[in-house]
Amino acid sequence: MGMNAGSQKIIADLLAARTGQQLTEDRSWRIGTALSGIFRQIGISNVDQLVCLLDQPAYSNLAQQVVEALLNNETYFFRDRAMFDQLSRHVLPQIAKQRKDERTLSILCAGCSTGQEALSLGMMLLEQKTRWAGWKLDITGIDISHEAIATARASTYSQFEIQRGLPVSQMLAHFNETPMGWEANEDLRALMRFRVHNLLDPMSTIRPFDLILCRNVLLYFDSETRQRAFARLMEVLHPDGWIMLGAGETIIGHTDELALVKGGIGLYRPVKSDLADQYEVCVR
Repeated sequence: MGMNAGSQKIIADLLAARTGQQLTEDRSWRIGTALSGIFRQIGISNVDQLVCLLDQPAYSNLAQQVVEALLNNETYFFRDRAMFDQLSRHVLPQIAKQRKDERTLSILCAGCSTGQEALSLGMMLLEQKTRWAGWKLDITGIDISHEAIATARASTYSQFEIQRGLPVSQMLAHFNETPMGWEANEDLRALMRFRVHNLLDPMSTIRPFDLILCRNVLLYFDSETRQRAFARLMEVLHPDGWIMLGAGETIIGHTDELALVKGGIGLYRPVKSDLADQYEVCVR
């Protein structure tokens, strides 16, 4: 699968322009492998040939196909279980106190991929029936990938996918086996709204989000793009809301509007509210 430096740069520039993600040198080896399905589909054998077709009218959808293939949609149910335990034991009970008068909870999953993270949160809420009885619950999942969002909306998973991170008891409680795979039941699906959206673009929302999960999304952005992403997240976060990043991600050098919650894992709150210092979680 041949590829000269010029072709590699064109593909990298395309990905950056469409998604903000940087295809760094240590990730460039993925190009040929990730695009191999497209090669077979249109009858070519390498990236150089692909680049020649990108601006031809007959291949108007090719650029989007390339971007979709290069996106990393790795996800599974209750990924990084300790982070979900932290939400269940500390963050959600605190939000329940904060919103006890309006009884409305809005959660955003940014970079939701094929939906498992959002559905994991939904299962947690349904399993806390007493706490959330009579509440309006809403979980919004956004992702730049049309294919990933289509899967998330279907909320139907193969045997392999359903077993990744999901105990049998929860699988049987929240999913139904169908000829197409394991489909989330109606109670769980009713909590979800999935839509295609670029995190770097302005986002419309009926009310600010009480909790935003943006885990392992910023890893592939350069510093300037991360600053833009944080600015967008802050636009839709409630002034006393919560943001959870991936355990390996940081706000340092990218935003001064958030502060790390003491004792938390990847957990942040707005600086202006002084809430990060007032509230401490203990996850150990």
